[in-house]
Order: sequence, then C-alpha cells, then structure tokens
Amino acid sequence: MRATLCLIALAVSATAFAQVSLPPAAGISAEARASLAADAARPAAGPSLTERRARIEAIQQEIGGRMLARYAVTMEQDVIADVPVLIFTPSGWKPGGATLMNLHGGGFVVDSGSRTENVPIAALTGHRVVAVLYRLSPEHPFPAALDDAEAVYRALLTEMNGQRFGVYGTSAGAILTAELVAQLKARKTTLPASVGFFSGTADLAAADDAMRLFGGSGMTDVAKMYAGKHALTDPAVSPLYSDLNGWPPTLCLTSGRDFLLGATASLCRALDVAGGAATLHLFDGLPHAFWAYVEAPESDAAFAMMARFLKRHSGVQQ
Repeated sequence: MRATLCLIALAVSATAFAQVSLPPAAGISAEARASLAADAARPAAGPSLTERRARIEAIQQEIGGRMLARYAVTMEQDVIADVPVLIFTPSGWKPGGATLMNLHGGGFVVDSGSRTENVPIAALTGHRVVAVLYRLSPEHPFPAALDDAEAVYRALLTEMNGQRFGVYGTSAGAILTAELVAQLKARKTTLPASVGFFSGTADLAAADDAMRLFGGSGMTDVAKMYAGKHALTDPAVSPLYSDLNGWPPTLCLTSGRDFLLGATASLCRALDVAGGAATLHLFDGLPHAFWAYVEAPESDAAFAMMARFLKRHSGVQQ
C-alpha cells in the first residue's frame, strides 16, 4: 500500500506526471525551456508521501514567494467554515470588494498550486482570491474535498450578501470546480458567476489519447483512490455525466503536451452542445498545468487570459 501511495504522489505533482521524453517544442520561449530544465533538475523527493508533500510545499514557497514579491500581493492564512484557506489580497482591494475562489491542483494528494495559481490572478484582476486548502486523499477520499469546497463557497456567498463570484482551479482543482458546480446545480443553489476550468477533466472514467501520449497513465489509479467507494461514472464524481444545462460561462485552458488536453476539450465541447458559453484556449508545446511552475512569458499570457475572463464575468454589478 505504501509503495502504491508513493507512486501516486509522484505522479500527481504539478511538476507532474512524467512527461514523454520529447525534445522541447520549437516554438516555446527560451524562458520556458530554462524553467522546464530547472524543474527537471530538481532533486527527487524521498519515497514517502510525507516527503513528497514536503517537496511540493517547498516548490510552492519558492516560486510563490517570487510571485508575491513580483506582484505586490499579500497572503494570509485563515479559516472559513472550519476549512483552512489562504487569502490573497491585491493592492487597493477594500473589504466588500470583488472576490474569487480557487481550488488548487495536485491530484487530490498534494497542494501544488495554492500559491502559484493565485498570486497573479489576484494582482491582474484586482480581486481578493480565497484558496481553499481542502482535505487531501488518500486520507480523505471523495466527497471530503468537495464538502470543503462547498462549505467555503456557501460561507463566501453569505459574506457577500448573495453576490455571485467566480470559481476556478487547475488540474485536480479544475475537476473539483466542475464537481462543485454540478453539486450546486443539483441542490438548486446559486451558481458561480464564472468557471475557470484549467487543465482538467470532468470524466474520471476516461483514458483518452492525450493521456497515453503525454504521460497520464497513472490517472486511473489516482481517480480510483480519490473516488473511493464511488463509481468513476457517478455524475457527482464525473460531472460530464450530469445535466450541463445552465452552466456558468466557462474558460477551458490547456496546452499541447497536456495529458488532460483531450479531457479539457471534451468538457468545453459538451458545454457548447448544452447551449452554454464555453471557450477553449490552447498553448502550444507546453506540459500539463505549466503556468503553476513555469516562469515564462507563456505563463504570464495564460494568467492574463484567465484574469481577463474572470474579471469580465466577475458577478460584480457595474
């Protein structure tokens, strides 16, 4: 059991599922090449799940610290609805101002994005960002993370007097974001103003071509561990099987060497079929969730795209 958990923890860091051994794409920037090389050169973590979590946390602190300094955003720890959160506040934000909610990546096993996914978004939108530090698998399988996300969402909705706000996430956070929307719809609760679905999947039962090509072979094991006793085709776990009518405006973002490329596109296509407002953008030649750990112009462009969308569909009355 311990060996299995170690393999899964290795597989799901944002630095990610092992990428297929391909030369760097010709079109990516020199900065992206250097950042990917630096990431590949990091010392390997120890064999235990605790050591792998510590390694990812160190990366979050390292890159996140540079982001905090660069963007002049403040970060504080807090608890909302008995769930720990990180709150990112940009310069000039005042209480009662616009808010966003983030669900971080990390395969439900580690926190690989609570800092690096959110500092630029807070700065570029001017909105406060609340990052939910939901309970992790395997100690807390489904629906623990979803319950935490919903608890914070409802508390923020109350705090903001029912004013809608955007919710977004990368990788596991994108999955959780889609699950949250599906659950809120089923419970006839006010939906987010917008959804950021970044390098995710809404069908944990799928094993598509991109997964096989770009190193996502461990995804099924991760999904089964996360889902616990629930079937991978349960609409609560895989919202692609749920009613997608009335879904909020959604930005789907992925990249050319993302093992969730096909899965991200599949949700976007399904939302379009259901009559929703969904847009898909793809960055060429970069791996899964690259913006969370690649310090390069492409990441800046991805964050700018996310921020434009989330600000445009903020739910704030103009």
